[in-house]
Amino acid sequence: MAEIQMIKRSPVEQSLQQRRAKEAMRSQVTMFSLMIFLTLISFSMVAAHLSDVVGFSKFFVIPTLFLFAAVQVGLQLYYFMHMSEKGHGIPQMFMFTGALLGFLIPLTFVTIVWW
Repeated sequence: MAEIQMIKRSPVEQSLQQRRAKEAMRSQVTMFSLMIFLTLISFSMVAAHLSDVVGFSKFFVIPTLFLFAAVQVGLQLYYFMHMSEKGHGIPQMFMFTGALLGFLIPLTFVTIVWW
């Protein structure tokens, strides 16, 4: 069985640790609130389109929903998967490179076929 080790911290170190934890919690709650807000806007746009509200055509709603989805995926990967912390540079580079290639390759094929 593993042994539990207690690490003594000075009051200054404890205060710094508490401040960092508080900032991290504030960031998580802020990002969660932003995700909920973007989701509510998306549902409202779809409801407005289905209710035939003027100005909410499918040519406006669909691209905007894709934009909101891309923003949410990016923010969730960055904040909720802890990519903003130190030491995640290499996985972050691979994820963003994969996302870039995942966007550019279909765009290339669409351009070749339809141009």
